[in-house]
Amino acid sequence: MQKIITHANFAKGFRGGERQTQLLIEQLSLHGYKQKLLVRKNSELTKRCRDIKNLEIIEISKPYILHLNKIKNNSIIHAHETKALQFAYFANILKKTPYIVTRRVDNALKTNFLNTLMYTNAKTSVALSKAIEKEILRVAPKATTKIIPSAFSDIKINNENVSIIKTRFDKKFLIGHVGALDDKHKGQSIIIDIAKKLQTSHPNIHFLLVGGGCDEERFKEMAKELTNITFEGFVNNVNDYIKSFDMFVFPSRNEGLGSTLLDVMNIGAPIIASRAGGIPDIIEDKENGLLFDINNPGELEKLIITLYTDKEKMDFLVSNAKKTVQIYSAKNMAQAYVKLYEQIK
Repeated sequence: MQKIITHANFAKGFRGGERQTQLLIEQLSLHGYKQKLLVRKNSELTKRCRDIKNLEIIEISKPYILHLNKIKNNSIIHAHETKALQFAYFANILKKTPYIVTRRVDNALKTNFLNTLMYTNAKTSVALSKAIEKEILRVAPKATTKIIPSAFSDIKINNENVSIIKTRFDKKFLIGHVGALDDKHKGQSIIIDIAKKLQTSHPNIHFLLVGGGCDEERFKEMAKELTNITFEGFVNNVNDYIKSFDMFVFPSRNEGLGSTLLDVMNIGAPIIASRAGGIPDIIEDKENGLLFDINNPGELEKLIITLYTDKEKMDFLVSNAKKTVQIYSAKNMAQAYVKLYEQIK
């Protein structure tokens, strides 16, 4: 009997981890796998996955552990975030259901007995980057780990939308950012500070931030006197915006990998990113992007100005990025997970 891959993701919103969950499910569907998806009620992930073949979506409510009866005996649980990992761990204890977990963030894990058990008991604890793997092994030294990076989304670009965006910012050099507006994590206040300095000295540069989040109103207040920055809010056609960017900046303070960077590399915009978490795993400084030290707005500002005046360097970085990003396809990611599933008896 073929194993059923039961994905569990109880995240509230739709961020990088949920996008990667969707990409994996889509690829596994193409390979004929029977899958289930356990999600919280009314999730965005449900809406985006409802048309995938051979996928049964099961919406459940808290406490999730009361819904262990949804797991069949021939299942493998793939936990995609912390709440899902807790669910998978108790399914393993009570129903002997094997599980793997993918950890996507590099923030510090609490050193406690439960975390040690959850990561140790997983058939494999998957990390997106070396930084995340190191954190898993810190709290669970006996865990079986494997690094499987995220994938670029390869969503089709609507050139009409791209044209509309470019027309809105006609004759501007558009520096973009995509991510939840969460300063503690993504560091967008650094972009606002740089915009303040460049508004007079470089009036041709305009910053466009795509995404919503907990700091959106605070950022708008910080930037209320600026005419060179736009907060676009949450959009569904992210890749259309990336295609419109002349440059991409990513000043994260911590980052598991930064899957958005893979989309930017694939579409083609020069990248300047911080050395946070797993970012150096995919961005090689001065080869397929530029790196700067975390929380160093002065260094980022200098790199922006330097790259802005160097078209040849921008083309060089984009060309290399397009070559190196091809190993991060959704197909390759899915194949790596299939090997893990097939090893589970």
